[in-house]
Amino acid sequence: MTCVSEAEPPELREDLLDDLDSDPALAAAVLEIESHIADAGWDQPARLYALVETARLVEHEPRLAAAMGLDSSAARGSLTPVEQDELPLDQPLEDVLTSIAWPDGVAGCAAVVERLVLPPGADSEIPDDREGATAYAAEHPDRQEVRMVAGVTRAGATYCALRLRAHDDDQSVVGGSELVPALLELLRATFDDSDEQTDQADEDGRTR
Repeated sequence: MTCVSEAEPPELREDLLDDLDSDPALAAAVLEIESHIADAGWDQPARLYALVETARLVEHEPRLAAAMGLDSSAARGSLTPVEQDELPLDQPLEDVLTSIAWPDGVAGCAAVVERLVLPPGADSEIPDDREGATAYAAEHPDRQEVRMVAGVTRAGATYCALRLRAHDDDQSVVGGSELVPALLELLRATFDDSDEQTDQADEDGRTR
């Protein structure tokens, strides 16, 4: 179990937290993850995070919370990202998510993935098979590399943050509630029937 936050959280752009349709705690957690991942550079594997109510973390993991500089007052209303074990490299994130279920103590989840994005006019030429589509995207002269961080809460809130490799600076990060609808739908599904699947996950938010 690895928590993203340390004693000093990153400074987050206030304009990205102003989406009236978003949960501010979720938006802050997604942007915190995006900032953390950006520090490691590009060509990173997909990652998955449980989002735990920080107040719960303070109560159940007091030593960890103290090391992060958290107390009961600071914890109120916020979410702490907890990185999950390394995901299998031989499976796309989208496939991995279909086998994920969360215990009751997890308030939300977030995923990070890098993808190639093509201009709208290229859609009709993309091969139907996954390998062919991947090769086509990798060779397209107008491809754009994008890092997507998408998060959902058990209550149904969503938030996303996108960063283009061609515009790799904090001021160019784009945030919004529905920027990656397909990935958000897969993340929402990890909470479906979760009460019946808690035997697949530990109470601290680690899936197995």
